[in-house]
Amino acid sequence: MKILLPADGSNYTRHAVNYLIRHRTLFGMEPVVHLLNVRPPLPGRAARALSRAIVNRYYREETGKALAVAKRMLDRKRIAYKEVGLVGDPGTAIASYAKRGKFSLVIMGSHGQGALTGLVLGSVVTKVLANCKAPVLIVR
Repeated sequence: MKILLPADGSNYTRHAVNYLIRHRTLFGMEPVVHLLNVRPPLPGRAARALSRAIVNRYYREETGKALAVAKRMLDRKRIAYKEVGLVGDPGTAIASYAKRGKFSLVIMGSHGQGALTGLVLGSVVTKVLANCKAPVLIVR
């Protein structure tokens, strides 16, 4: 089974990874796991003021920090994974990556902030659900 696990370094990511670890037999002997972190783009003015190398290094470092906890957890259980870092709107980019990669399942943690907060601020999970063809397992 091919599983996409978006990770932002939060406790919600930790819950999603724990779910995958505890229930990995449900996903086959050797699930193919992609850890994905999506960084929002730097504001245009800031990005233009910096060199491309500095901007790219920033994205790499921030992605590394966001994936670190999930990587340690999967490494301890000897679950193989591929690391992926993208730049863009997180909800849209996750759904697009899931579609392009033909994933069997997306497992993601949810902040569970409630309907009003989600309505006002938007929600990555809501965008993924609205735009993703693969099943999405939301872990809280």
